[in-house]
Amino acid sequence: MVREIPLYVGAAAIFVWGVAHLMATRPIVHGFGPISLDNRRVIAMEWIVEGVALCGVGLLVSLVTILEGPDNPAAVITYRVLAGMLAVFAGITALTGSRTTVLPMKMCPFIDAGVAVLFVLGST
Repeated sequence: MVREIPLYVGAAAIFVWGVAHLMATRPIVHGFGPISLDNRRVIAMEWIVEGVALCGVGLLVSLVTILEGPDNPAAVITYRVLAGMLAVFAGITALTGSRTTVLPMKMCPFIDAGVAVLFVLGST
């Protein structure tokens, strides 16, 4: 039961962060000012895709934990692969978006990396 706590906390946190991405899409796109319609669509697509991906990570970890338990070998692989994916997301964001003046973008690497750590802790 103790191993499940970091998994559920991490899953909830990354799901909420994904929802935050989805809700922030419109203001972020408008924050770019006058840009072409194609560029607006690309930026919106990227924000929506990242939000959906983060929500999916949270849902997958929750479902695997509920249905199979944290000791299942497939569950452990799932947690570690998703932790790796979030670590890559954190690295990419640290080198790009977090270098902007947008506060949520500055928080993103820490949230992604923190959840990755929680998934690793829950998988050991």
